[in-house]
Amino acid sequence: MGDYHFVYKDTEGASTQWDDIQRKLGNLPPKPPAFKPPPFTPSSDDQPKDQTWIDSKTSEELDELEDDLDDDRFLQEYRKKRLSEMQESAKVLRFGSVIPISGSDFVREVSQAPTDVWVVVILYKEGIPECGLLMQSIEELAVRYTATKFVKIISTDCIPNYPDQNVPTLLVYNNGAVKGNYVGLHSFGRRCTPEGVALVLCQSDPVLSDGHNRNEAIIKGVRQRFIEKVVADHEEDDDDSSSD
Repeated sequence: MGDYHFVYKDTEGASTQWDDIQRKLGNLPPKPPAFKPPPFTPSSDDQPKDQTWIDSKTSEELDELEDDLDDDRFLQEYRKKRLSEMQESAKVLRFGSVIPISGSDFVREVSQAPTDVWVVVILYKEGIPECGLLMQSIEELAVRYTATKFVKIISTDCIPNYPDQNVPTLLVYNNGAVKGNYVGLHSFGRRCTPEGVALVLCQSDPVLSDGHNRNEAIIKGVRQRFIEKVVADHEEDDDDSSSD
């Protein structure tokens, strides 16, 4: 038969009665204390994810952590919050470009626009340089002020026999009524910049809106941009004069 050996190993820290007697007589060293694991301390990743934790994170960080979160209630609240933000953003970013319309679209797109929407209509004709210059400014403002509706229509499609010498013309509508009427490029200053056009549009009413800032902040920003543009143009003229 094979030589089998079995070594019995008791639980760590256990002692026999004989060992206890020998320790009392001083024949064996004192029994070492039983192993006791350190108390469990949760890591920072295991801490409860409350509202304070949410507010301390950026949107990008929350997106990265979303797959690792196990708290169903937190996930539901987080997704609900994100959905609400997306819905509000969709309400604000309604436009963002100059919309071409025809004569048959005018009532629906302009006169019947929602009461909280300002509509800027540019009457133009292809091939007229002044129309192209104003259109550039209007296109830039449409991108900047997405809660204001900008539309363009060929002048004679809107008003039959409208004189070409009157284009470009800007009409401003709100709640179905005309609030402003600007005939010709000269209405917007010598250079017709987006800043100059914005200042003219906001002189009497808060026509321009980005959907986020209050009317006072929008008008203040328009004035600030206009001043900065005038100063920049003046410095450019001085540089040109000195180079001559």
